[in-house]
Amino acid sequence: MPGDSAPSNGLGDDTNATEPTDDSPGPTPFRYQAEVDPGETRHFRHEVGETYLGDSVEIPVTVINGEHDGPTVFLTAAIHGDELNGVKVLQEVADGYAPAQIHGTLVCLHVCNVPGYLAQQRYLPIYDQDLNRSFPGKPRSNTAERMANAIYETFIKQCDLGLDFHTSTRGRTTMYHVRADMNRPEVARLARAFGSNVVLSGEADGGSLRSVASTAGIPTITIEMGRAHRFQPELIERGLEGVESVLAEFDVLPNRSVIYPGWRRIVDAANDKTWLRADTGGLVDMEYDAPLVYEGDTVCTITDHFKTRERAIRAPFTGLVVGALQNPVAAPGHPLCHLVSVDEETAAEIQREIDSGEFSERPWA
Repeated sequence: MPGDSAPSNGLGDDTNATEPTDDSPGPTPFRYQAEVDPGETRHFRHEVGETYLGDSVEIPVTVINGEHDGPTVFLTAAIHGDELNGVKVLQEVADGYAPAQIHGTLVCLHVCNVPGYLAQQRYLPIYDQDLNRSFPGKPRSNTAERMANAIYETFIKQCDLGLDFHTSTRGRTTMYHVRADMNRPEVARLARAFGSNVVLSGEADGGSLRSVASTAGIPTITIEMGRAHRFQPELIERGLEGVESVLAEFDVLPNRSVIYPGWRRIVDAANDKTWLRADTGGLVDMEYDAPLVYEGDTVCTITDHFKTRERAIRAPFTGLVVGALQNPVAAPGHPLCHLVSVDEETAAEIQREIDSGEFSERPWA
């Protein structure tokens, strides 16, 4: 099992990743405080902290240890406690695969931020600490770092690659997309295998699970999908398809197919994306019918309460609205829309999908 060093199964090399050899040791138990043997699925709760009353804080975990040798894949959800689409994805993954199908091991950490989940808050309640800025954590530190350390040391360090599911924060929504450091070949392979149309490339914030795991040689991507505080069935279904595509790419499911979307936009330059921000306070109305907007189009308008003053916010370039404000009031500087550029060929393909009814993405819906 990998620790602080990079995984030794060659995930960054497409030519020999996870290929069995004659001297392969075969499947092995997955160990935490107990063992999950090859051919076994186990659902359990693992302690990562304590409450004020001394009661344990336990995260729900599923380990599916396959009957065949292969990589160990972690899936995490609700690192931010109110981001729920990923929780449903992991529930379906944990229920949908049997050890006989799996070449390797699946580790599903269903709800990482249990205190935030119980309060339906993004951060740890009371302390207002961000669990996703606390990895790899420390065993003797604040609450967030202790929880992060328990999760990272017990589960993440044993894995070979990972999928971290998120949604937008409260008051905003986001188009289904992947975030990944595409300058890392093994991470780029993982991101492409997930099959999303849009990939936002770049290093993750310090202390995030994606950043820490990828730096430690465990390629990890973040999947952003929709809004907080709800299940969105279409996005959940796409998330499940992405999981299966990744498992196919890395031969965890060797008889399944990898998803190749009709178009893909990898955004890897700062000037290819921007947040459109309010420069005046007021009420916000979105003015576009589909996420594809053309240079000069009015994306939204801001009016005062008397409707005597109106400010149009226009697209500075042709692109996709991948994130949008949900709360319809804004102050100067408030982020309204996250826009990423697309070239003429990609815009034409997206427009064709919109005109034919194939393009159903409505990030604000």
